[in-house]
Amino acid sequence: MTLFERVLRQELKEMMEEDVRIQFVGNLLALPETLQKEIDKAVKETQHNQGIRFSVATNYGGREEILQACRAIATQVKQGHLRPEDIDESLFSRHLYTSDVSDPDLLIRTSGEMRISNFLLWQLAYAEFYITDTLWPDFDTAEFHQAMKAFQQRDRRFGKIIDAKKSRMPKRSRMPKRSRMPKT
Repeated sequence: MTLFERVLRQELKEMMEEDVRIQFVGNLLALPETLQKEIDKAVKETQHNQGIRFSVATNYGGREEILQACRAIATQVKQGHLRPEDIDESLFSRHLYTSDVSDPDLLIRTSGEMRISNFLLWQLAYAEFYITDTLWPDFDTAEFHQAMKAFQQRDRRFGKIIDAKKSRMPKRSRMPKRSRMPKT
């Protein structure tokens, strides 16, 4: 963690020069106090930068994030500040670590991994996935452009069902209907 603190201090000047706004998602309260102070300093100093938003997942787990949101909402209900029928996707999203960040449109997964590994479980609901066998250290600009090209060819439906005849996507094969078991 001291290495993390040192790198954060060293990179702060460059983030300011490059107009980078840094933010952190995760359970930051579990981190050492000295690291929390460095994180807070970096977030405050870069908060008005408009170039790039750089999100760093630190001590982050998707399941823990969802549990934390549920606990916060349950506390508000218990205190009478919120009614259960007021709970919807928007309210739930506002209680996540990523409340001020748009949900991802694309998840690029390197090294051929076919899982999301407890990462942004709620936020990835409508994200497109791009899986590459390329290892992270070798993922370069050409690989990124390849991922962008594949993304641009996707038919983004956000959960909507589209008539296969109208869709650009090939018709999917259907599973055979199960035969009904006779009642006995």
